[in-house]
Amino acid sequence: MNHKDLINACQSDWNDYTKHPFVMQLGNGSLAQPCFLHYLKQDFLFLKQYSRAYALAIYKANTLAEMRKGLASVQALLSFEINHHITYCANWGLTEADLEAEDEDFGTVAYTRYVLDTGMSGDIVDLYVALAPCSIGYAEIGRLLANDKNTKIEGNEFASWIDLYSGDEFQQSIIDSTEHLDQLLAEIDINSQRGQHLLKVFRTATRMEVAFWQQGLNAAI
Repeated sequence: MNHKDLINACQSDWNDYTKHPFVMQLGNGSLAQPCFLHYLKQDFLFLKQYSRAYALAIYKANTLAEMRKGLASVQALLSFEINHHITYCANWGLTEADLEAEDEDFGTVAYTRYVLDTGMSGDIVDLYVALAPCSIGYAEIGRLLANDKNTKIEGNEFASWIDLYSGDEFQQSIIDSTEHLDQLLAEIDINSQRGQHLLKVFRTATRMEVAFWQQGLNAAI
């Protein structure tokens, strides 16, 4: 099996995730500012836990090569993606300390602890499958928005978010991580008990992504 099998097995949930109204409104610039700001705060907290999950991947690894892959992801998250959030939130007068002090929303807690629990109770493949919807999905969303005729860049206050996830650096990093995931999945039969379990893990994490967008959209209510 490979990552495409994971997506195909939950295509409806995947579409709900990658084409969520939050995403579409972000692309055309109509997203309410409080929704995006709430999302950024929660995503900052999410990425902290996401970094911990990749640190767990280092612990779960059996080889130095696997450990180095986990380390590279932790470094990219801490040095690049989280810093983007901090810089972006500074436009609204929010400091890193403000973001650190933010309470986790229920959806943030549910999603991040699910990923960490999956990694703790399973092996490194379980962990990477639980992590995959976020990285693969954001890359797909970045491409979708970059090529959507309804996407607005000029005058869109969310344009730097689109640029980040549609950019060559992020896209290439996801190509590399997806190839690694496919290597881990290659010898697993999709119809086996193991394969079916991994499909369920991926679908659950994908549904968590849908809920994560929705909690951002609900901030306007």
